[in-house]
Amino acid sequence: MKCPFCKNDNTQVVDTRESEEGDSIRRRRRCLACDKRFTTHETIELRMPQVVKQNGMRSDFDDDKLRTSFTRALHKRPVSTELVDAAIDHVMQKVFAFGEREIGSREIGEMVMKELLKLDKVAYIRFASVYKSFQDVSDFSDAVDAVRKPPVRRRKVD
Repeated sequence: MKCPFCKNDNTQVVDTRESEEGDSIRRRRRCLACDKRFTTHETIELRMPQVVKQNGMRSDFDDDKLRTSFTRALHKRPVSTELVDAAIDHVMQKVFAFGEREIGSREIGEMVMKELLKLDKVAYIRFASVYKSFQDVSDFSDAVDAVRKPPVRRRKVD
């Protein structure tokens, strides 16, 4: 860390304190060249990857767009806000854990579909119809068949 007074690279940490929230650290430093003291603050910087769209354009990851996708798909569906927030957090964690500088919009869409399938099958179909650009009724029918659970077979009792 350079001294803000003399620009020397040689500084010493005199005191370190964590914030009450635990999300930053305050360090008191002393310059070994001019002996002046100054304070620095360290915080975590999380950078979400750039989103690569179908047409090749790139944009910053926008969690508002993610929330809008969930909100539209779940419109008038009986799913609690807490469950929606948890699903959004889960997608964001997966995107961050992806560990790359870029992620395709397709991968994000697939993550959203998986979360919607867990939350509400109707919302899943709504999202899939737009995301996969359904063209006719057979596309809807195929999607509905895919989310249906196979019927439970009961054994006959003799």
